[in-house]
Amino acid sequence: MRITSKASAAFMCMLFCLNIAICQAQLTSTFYEKSCPNALNTIRTSIRTAIARERRMAASLIRLHFHDCFVQGCDASILLDETSSIDSEQNALPNKDSARGYNVIQSAKTRVEKICPGVVSCADILAVAARDASAYVGGPSWTVKMGRRDSTTASRNLANSELPSFKDGLDRLISRFKTKGLNARDMVALSGAHTLGQAQCFTFRDRIYTNGSRIDAGFASTRRRRCPLAANNGDANLAALDLVTPNSFDNNYFKNLIQKKGLLESDQILFSGGSTDSIVSEYSRNPKSFSVDFAAAMIKMGDIKPLIGTAGQIRRICSAVN
Repeated sequence: MRITSKASAAFMCMLFCLNIAICQAQLTSTFYEKSCPNALNTIRTSIRTAIARERRMAASLIRLHFHDCFVQGCDASILLDETSSIDSEQNALPNKDSARGYNVIQSAKTRVEKICPGVVSCADILAVAARDASAYVGGPSWTVKMGRRDSTTASRNLANSELPSFKDGLDRLISRFKTKGLNARDMVALSGAHTLGQAQCFTFRDRIYTNGSRIDAGFASTRRRRCPLAANNGDANLAALDLVTPNSFDNNYFKNLIQKKGLLESDQILFSGGSTDSIVSEYSRNPKSFSVDFAAAMIKMGDIKPLIGTAGQIRRICSAVN
């Protein structure tokens, strides 16, 4: 029998897989098509219900996926609670008292478990939730690739060292994203998620009181009303990242930067005479370009070091290992 090159390649692949005892699957949009065909609809319904109840939750879910993927990859490690053997990422400085939405992901997981027990990972639910959150508040949608499995570990140390900081300069931000396989354009597009959500006073106090010519005076004055100068006074008070349309996904974030009205220093640094100015300008003029690039960057981010094949596990509940 004549063996074609395609058949030969398949045969060699099979032998290779047998030798290493595992064939690692790739992420695919059809991963649950047969094993749990109603998974996506179930997740979508759950996420929409949560955001309808609290509009701010859309920003929180997008941020939660981001903070998960930047630490150990997109493995739902951020959802693990503290135990004697797990140093929860929830207690890391970038997450403590600010990352939220854990209960929303668990609620979606509970609903999915009822129809397909032990099939859909928390990591995939988190990725789908971010997409559904964006779409619900007027942002772009995208095809989510699935097949991730859940981590059995977490790392508070990595969360403290690898997540971007509101104090980061431009070079530092670009470097952080580059280590995750994301370029400067991806970084600016993903930063555009700050068209939604709120920040705590302590994260922008220095900017509104000491940033001088790098911040619009009227904007700074407005923000000072709920963020007193004295440290520890009103630290947790919230302010919208985008004063204009704080609950809708649009490109006003970039228009704000051009007007020196970025709330965080790490926002404004994207338009401060550096290499990303042109990208900010483009997105401020062209909302379609921003939406397309944001969706592409979210897909790219979702590919960061996923656990696949037989690595990790499918957690029964998202906050604890099986």
